Amino acid sequence: MSPARPAAPEPADRLPSGARLLKGERNWWFLGPGGVARLTDRHVTADGGLRPEAERRLHESGLFTTPRIGAYALTVLTSTHCNLGCGYCFQNTAQDQGGGSRPPRIARTRLTSDTITSILGFTERQMAASGLEKLSVLLFGGEPLLNPRGCVELLERAGKIAPTSAWMISNATLLTPRLARRLAELGLSSVQVTFDGDRPDHDRIRVGRADGGGTFDKIVRNIARASEVSPLRWTLRVNVSQETFDGVDALIDRLAGTLDPARCSLYFARIGDVGVGYANSLLHNGDLAAAFTRWQRRALELGFTVSRPGARKTCVTCGHTDGRYGAVVSADGTLASCWETAGKPDWEVGTVTDGYLPSTVTRDRWIGCQDLYRYDEDARTLARFRDTVDTALLDHLHATGRL
Repeated sequence: MSPARPAAPEPADRLPSGARLLKGERNWWFLGPGGVARLTDRHVTADGGLRPEAERRLHESGLFTTPRIGAYALTVLTSTHCNLGCGYCFQNTAQDQGGGSRPPRIARTRLTSDTITSILGFTERQMAASGLEKLSVLLFGGEPLLNPRGCVELLERAGKIAPTSAWMISNATLLTPRLARRLAELGLSSVQVTFDGDRPDHDRIRVGRADGGGTFDKIVRNIARASEVSPLRWTLRVNVSQETFDGVDALIDRLAGTLDPARCSLYFARIGDVGVGYANSLLHNGDLAAAFTRWQRRALELGFTVSRPGARKTCVTCGHTDGRYGAVVSADGTLASCWETAGKPDWEVGTVTDGYLPSTVTRDRWIGCQDLYRYDEDARTLARFRDTVDTALLDHLHATGRL
């Protein structure tokens, strides 16, 4: 089955903000703030809009309604340093002039007990102002596990101010079974780990900062061992570029043979031109869309989870000014609008001690998700690519009884 045709144009006056209407092979898909619905041609006008009766039914079903934000989203960089030397990392400040694995990075800072006190005090004030009673913590870096004590202490103390859930983005090279078990006891439920293609490509790209050595086997081994002693789930992000494209098919099969697919979600991402001196030559065209569709279907076949497409959502953190529903805090207590700018000079928007700077200062520093990603194609091309891939996935989920 080939990827579905791109969606018809969306009449802005007929759809809620962020909603999408996609033309599948046998039906239409409505992706709204409140969920997904399958429609037929009789629900859609000739120019790709919703007919009044369909719109009314979707309203009544709650699919036009944005779910209430249930928890304050706190992202904390427990360490801005990293033990890997990936050349494309957006936290690099330059390339390694020696061509090795040590590109210069943002300034090194490490979360301390005093800073945790300030962060949690700030968080309590922000939660009170927004009327939120639950807390969601993202452990971030650099590599957050370069500061395991900071991770543990932050979650221990966060749980005393509010019911707390947590997740982490980590390279997993430092994750031990003992640490995985302890973090899970403190509310950590999932970890996102990145693979740069199959083992040969990954070990050429995602290398140790100290020795330039490969990391693939260590990462897989650590995930497997952590899974034996904890209920952690895993989001395996597969970076797609001209350097990794040819190995993705083999990677999916390799991961299925070494990890428990039932505990893992696979996520394929074409990385943007975010690193200093880095460029991704893959274009968002039909060939790439077909590859994404093939990979997603193979992952599902092997028992992995692939996230169901949805409406375009405003980021709970950087999509709202002044940390209304979430905040990004670097290890030294400075505030950023998004993790893309955390720890970068001249991008601070405040501190946890003094709060956010005036809007006249932060206006030009408030970066949202994807704002710093650079692509050769325009926004329409990117939207067409995403619509094509998402439509094909919805068609397949429906055809195989997974939707």
